[in-house]
Amino acid sequence: MEDTFRFANPHYLYLLLLVPLLALLFLTFFRSKKRSLQSFGKPTLILHLMPMVSARRTAVKTSLLLAAFVLQVIVLAGPQFGSKLETVKRKGIELMIALDVSNSMNAPDLKPSRLEMAKMAVARLVDQLGNDRIGLVVFAGQAYVQLPITTDYASAKMFLSSVSTDMVPTQGTAIGQAIDMCVNSFSPVEDVNRAILLITDGENHEDDAVRAAAAAAERGIRVYTVGMGTVKGSPIPLAAGSKSNFIKDRDGNVVITKINEDALMQIAAAGDGAYVQGNNIRSGINNLLSELNHLEKKEFETKVYSEYNNRFQYVEALVLLLLLADLLLLERKNKRLRGIDIFRRSVRETKDYFIEPK
Repeated sequence: MEDTFRFANPHYLYLLLLVPLLALLFLTFFRSKKRSLQSFGKPTLILHLMPMVSARRTAVKTSLLLAAFVLQVIVLAGPQFGSKLETVKRKGIELMIALDVSNSMNAPDLKPSRLEMAKMAVARLVDQLGNDRIGLVVFAGQAYVQLPITTDYASAKMFLSSVSTDMVPTQGTAIGQAIDMCVNSFSPVEDVNRAILLITDGENHEDDAVRAAAAAAERGIRVYTVGMGTVKGSPIPLAAGSKSNFIKDRDGNVVITKINEDALMQIAAAGDGAYVQGNNIRSGINNLLSELNHLEKKEFETKVYSEYNNRFQYVEALVLLLLLADLLLLERKNKRLRGIDIFRRSVRETKDYFIEPK
């Protein structure tokens, strides 16, 4: 298996966007310095008065600092190599989460909103999973696979954080389609216990969700439902977080969305699962984990990179060498080495700023 390269913290690479800005700042400084010298008289005469000044050395020192900055950013990003792909055996279940992202999930009867509380509940659930596989389907009027079944919990939380009610253009609550998509998203591995976790307010579901749950149960897949919302209900903001503009019906009346617990209980019963209230994250997740723990964890194989070895040490060594070279290289000429121009033709651009005496 060939080595696979990755960055542990790739977001630090955005700092490289500062390199052109830093180069521009240095260039501006050099030009300002040149203009200041010219204000005292002719450059050739002034440089005869400053025989030890070396513009080339200044340019080289600047280049060393910029190179050190680039390499230090790479160090922060954490270059790694994974050299081993192993097939490991784990005991667990496969869990597909179907998350409702219809507009009614923006309702603030659960603070800060039904959807945000649902995302916090899923994140807490992921933190407490062990060797289980997990996948994510989002749905409103249509259903989409957001995350295929995986054991990568970090990726699951990353995809979860990006979920919003804007990601599905077709409004509605296609619960049955979401269940069918979850069923088709499980791995082809046999003899593994599977479950679907349906998180929704259950309002205005448009298809035969009970039939879809029953079909899943016939294939040995249990369907659990988590109800988000209150019986009293709440207006639906036109935009997430809005406190004044709400969705209205054709008659101009503000629409009130309420949780449909009866529908969610029927779906859970047909899916041989259970209904859990999601109003309280802690108790809801504890109840859900208790239900999932009733499923026997079966052994399955999965391919994972066994290790990623850090390689930042070599880059850091180059950074230290560049900084050391910058420290030892003086801006003025060396008296003993004045006759030896080791920088000749290396930085021709600096002649635009200073004219050195022959």
